[in-house]
Amino acid sequence: MAAVIPALVLLKYVYDHDHLEKEPPAMLLKLIFLGVISTLMAMAGEWIGGTILDNILPPDNFVYRFLMFFIVVGISEELSKYIVLKRRTWNDPSFNCLFDGIIYAVFVSLGFALWENIQYVFGYGLGTALIRAVTAIPGHACFGVFMGFYYGLARKYENYGAHSEAGVYRALSVTVPVLLHGLYDYVATSGTTFGAIVFYAFIAVLFFGAFRIIKNVSASDHYIS
Repeated sequence: MAAVIPALVLLKYVYDHDHLEKEPPAMLLKLIFLGVISTLMAMAGEWIGGTILDNILPPDNFVYRFLMFFIVVGISEELSKYIVLKRRTWNDPSFNCLFDGIIYAVFVSLGFALWENIQYVFGYGLGTALIRAVTAIPGHACFGVFMGFYYGLARKYENYGAHSEAGVYRALSVTVPVLLHGLYDYVATSGTTFGAIVFYAFIAVLFFGAFRIIKNVSASDHYIS
């Protein structure tokens, strides 16, 4: 329960902000399941990337940490989420409102976070659940918000025939979460008092930005089909 409830609370929060047209429950459940599947894809990418890095750089090296968090972990996890997200929702007729992009991406991201959290809690105990409930779980939700914001804009411009603009927003829907995820992991593992201060300041800004996007897009949601 400690591992699952934080993700469910955030799912409900985002779902409740979908005011214009609610999404099919069966579709949302499948997106959560696909988020779980994306963890396996990410694990494979991280294993391959980590193995390569371990053979070419020492782990205490600045370049090693940068490549590990921004390239190996960030790309493996966020690209895995994006792949299952786009495959399931891009051509779905239910994808007809701007806020839908946020709903879909957050459900995938929290499916990912939910399964990841279960693994951490069973591996490291209840204390881990409490810490991750206010850091990693909301963090994944925030990455999903940014992904979904640009993903929704990409679908909107694609519907309007602006294919180059749609391509830019699709690229941003992966690039921005990767950069945020990499920065999150990098500052979280600094191991210094100053790094801890920077980390909590960063997640405060991240959470504030994500929740502002949710409120603003929800309030101005419109049909894009």
